[in-house]
Amino acid sequence: MNRHHWWREAVIYQVYVRSFLDSTGDGIGDLAGVRAGLPYLKKLGVDGIWLSPFYPSPQHDHGYDVADYRDVDPVFGDLAEFDRLVTAARRLGIRVLLDIVPNHCSSEHPWFRDALAAAPGSPERARFHFAPGRGPDGAEPPNNWHAMFGGPAWTRVTEPDGSPGQWYLHMFTPEQPDWNWREPEVAAEFDRTLRFWLDRGVDGFRIDVAAGLFKHPELPDSPDPEADARTRDSVNPLAWNQPEVHDVWRHWRSVCEEYTARDGRERLLVGEVSVPTAREHARYVRPDELHQAFFFDLLGAPWDADAFRKVISEAMLDIAGTGSTVTWVLNNHDQVRTVTRYGEPAGGSGLGAARARAAALLMLALPGAAYIYQGEELGLPEVVDLPDDVLTDPIFRRTGSRARIRDGCRVPLPWSGQASPFGFTSGAEGAKPWLPQPEYFAEYATHLALADTRSSWHLYRDGLQLRSAMPQLGEGALRWLDTQPGVLAFSRGEGLVCAVNFGTAPVPAPVAGTPLLASGPCPPGVLPGSTAAWWIDGS
Repeated sequence: MNRHHWWREAVIYQVYVRSFLDSTGDGIGDLAGVRAGLPYLKKLGVDGIWLSPFYPSPQHDHGYDVADYRDVDPVFGDLAEFDRLVTAARRLGIRVLLDIVPNHCSSEHPWFRDALAAAPGSPERARFHFAPGRGPDGAEPPNNWHAMFGGPAWTRVTEPDGSPGQWYLHMFTPEQPDWNWREPEVAAEFDRTLRFWLDRGVDGFRIDVAAGLFKHPELPDSPDPEADARTRDSVNPLAWNQPEVHDVWRHWRSVCEEYTARDGRERLLVGEVSVPTAREHARYVRPDELHQAFFFDLLGAPWDADAFRKVISEAMLDIAGTGSTVTWVLNNHDQVRTVTRYGEPAGGSGLGAARARAAALLMLALPGAAYIYQGEELGLPEVVDLPDDVLTDPIFRRTGSRARIRDGCRVPLPWSGQASPFGFTSGAEGAKPWLPQPEYFAEYATHLALADTRSSWHLYRDGLQLRSAMPQLGEGALRWLDTQPGVLAFSRGEGLVCAVNFGTAPVPAPVAGTPLLASGPCPPGVLPGSTAAWWIDGS
């Protein structure tokens, strides 16, 4: 791997801090728990970690409502513990990325409190999107936009004198007011935040809602006001993907390059970019903007060979053509876990599990970088039967619906033992994780996965080892191979072939001989259904 451009083919592990490992016994994961888990991640073979938000927050959206961008919430530790984590990670050769949230903050952020206390038209309110309501008494929102997590995107405030007042914009929840990036003071404040964490040694940032930040300057009505709420995606063209956002990423890239010039250690910007096409996606990873942007189309593709080939080909054409590499993902903290998404009932070990293993092997064989969500290496299924009274997702609170809620993929990891808390928390006997773990998590516990060479953990570990050792993998190109319907196969470099059977019947493998690595039982020359394998071409 070219270490100066380490990010181009890196494999990063997403740590959802609340659910990784609890060191204090309060049932909530923390930074000391992450530090304790670093040897496990080193053994797995990842190049870096991305930490979910751990900043001071009222936790209305589990840290994505930030009250202070330059500190640590006491529930997760403190700045001294963060520094120890960075030091320990560097000693192990693991890079650390932070999750930064520039589109919105918490309604408890000091600047938003100042805005509520100030008058309409004041500099304090200019930092956010405040506007008068419509109608004779201003009782209707300024426009018809809906929030992504349900309900209108506007909330009316009570002015300091007690009268009904202006409205403020929040594209997620009322507790997450959107910043107004047309106000220079906002950009300057985020500059200070970037430098604060870069000075503490971080290797880069994952940028939340990276296609957001700017709204149409006139805040007009949308022709499809419920599109964001209906799709739970950034599709309102008036609220997302405005052209001015690219100037922000050019500036942030220059800040990162300033630090790289000092010590030769390249810092990374990876964006959560939700845009309609791969071509628009590519605009965010031009040479002077973000280094990477998550390519979500693979995550959203149905289990179908033609669908996978289409999204992979489009990414290679449009994104790799910018000089960047594609950033592949199969899951994250906002999505149904891969095993369940591909058809596996909770607690089972059938079709969905086989497909998830095959998809993982395919992703690790693709050119570019890859991100792994915690627990995917264990083959964890989605927890689909959490009781209503434990759900914390603001989507559930805002809509009353369990559709597309995200708690099921955030249940704390099982580490050891036969009963909850499965080693997740170090508290006294009977300590409860912040979300309940089902009994069947016992069969997915980390200590069992490490001991079983047939486990998904070993598939990931072996794939990462081969990826690191073989020059054909990582950055580069691929060449599609002719196959029968339902089978996807491509070669990487000097003779390495990845083949995936999306069907259910065994088929002749595209390459004879014993595979280097397979996601299931794979006799020489045969590719079982819902399986992927890597071969060295002996022809």
